[in-house]
Amino acid sequence: MRVRIEDVAEAAGVSMKTVSRVLNSEPNVSEATRRAVQAAVEKLQYRPHPSARTLAGRRSYLVAMLYDNPSSNYLMEVELGVLDACQAQHYNLMLAPLVYDAKDIVAKVEALILQSRLDGVVLTPPITDDEALLARLDARDIPYASISPKETHRRVGVVLDERSAAREMMAHLVSLGHRRIAHIKGHPAHGASGWRLAGYRDGLQDAGLDYDPTLVVAGEFSHGSGVAATHQLLDLAQPPTAIIAANDDMAAGAICAIFERGLSVPKDVSVCGFDDTPISRQIYPSLTTVRQPTREMGRLAALELLKEIRERRTGGLVDVSYALQLRRSTGPAP
Repeated sequence: MRVRIEDVAEAAGVSMKTVSRVLNSEPNVSEATRRAVQAAVEKLQYRPHPSARTLAGRRSYLVAMLYDNPSSNYLMEVELGVLDACQAQHYNLMLAPLVYDAKDIVAKVEALILQSRLDGVVLTPPITDDEALLARLDARDIPYASISPKETHRRVGVVLDERSAAREMMAHLVSLGHRRIAHIKGHPAHGASGWRLAGYRDGLQDAGLDYDPTLVVAGEFSHGSGVAATHQLLDLAQPPTAIIAANDDMAAGAICAIFERGLSVPKDVSVCGFDDTPISRQIYPSLTTVRQPTREMGRLAALELLKEIRERRTGGLVDVSYALQLRRSTGPAP
């Protein structure tokens, strides 16, 4: 038989209202009571019925993650983090793929919110910076959390100091003796692209190296764009001895292009990426990269969103840390 909220209340020795408040993470519940209810929930394997919860209040207990990003590795990690938070708070998650530069993106999101009765949305780059969409969400008073937004004023979500991370990666390459260091940029619509390029330029300045525009090529955050950009760099009269790509997918593409030329990584060219997605550990040689805790960022953004849903102006912008992951794809300059 299905376990009911009454069964949980009886097992924990509290009222059904108290169980409901604990399940919805509402304030003014003592820690001892919260632990007793959570223990009863786990023991009885109680799972709230979505329809009953919706009828009992004005919430749908459904949030959506809006995305348009060519890096499936990045999106999967973010999605898992958002799902972790939703499951812990007994919320359901809807995935909503969009085309960020489509003319009807605002109308599509508005229709999605109305049809599904969403309680809120998690925004991923580059959708996180769509000014028209943000204005409409504000106008409709729809809670949202942003992952890596360009503008941090009065935002809810999560950010990371990507400029400093790229600068630190540049220092690593310089310490290995590299002076011809190239950069494969990300898509211009992403805030991360600008931050990582700025960190690259900071690193050049720190090392007393001039900025060479021929060593900076455009990418799309995709594997294929990394391959194409690297062939362009290797065609230079003086090709680089190291490449820092704006994400792991493009770095993996760079390694493929280098091997296609009959060269070796890192003997001939060192390569590093950004994000520390699973592909960085699955390719050969393993990729030196910046560990951006992508799954944790998704989880934290969702948690801040759920705070906003329960009580406005309680969610905040969480700053997370990064770490260099030094692996086999970088070595001394030839």
